[in-house]
Amino acid sequence: MSDTHDTRREMPLGLAQRGYTGVIQHLSARDAGSALSDIELESRLIELGFVEGARVEVLHEGLVGRDPIAVRVDNITIAVRRREAMAIIVA
Repeated sequence: MSDTHDTRREMPLGLAQRGYTGVIQHLSARDAGSALSDIELESRLIELGFVEGARVEVLHEGLVGRDPIAVRVDNITIAVRRREAMAIIVA
């Protein structure tokens, strides 16, 4: 049944704790607070593999302020700042 997937709440990846697993729903750079423009941030995230439908897992958190986070996206491990991960909406 797909009910379990449908009931998961969407949230920004930047709020996820180590061990979180989910699927990217969409990108929303508008409220991320990045120094990059919305279009630049979304383009950069897509180039890194943060695309709709990709499976993500938070593997590690930095020591200072839990930033950056190491994220496995499908089969690639990527470090990303939490404020930029706020643009990645997962469920």
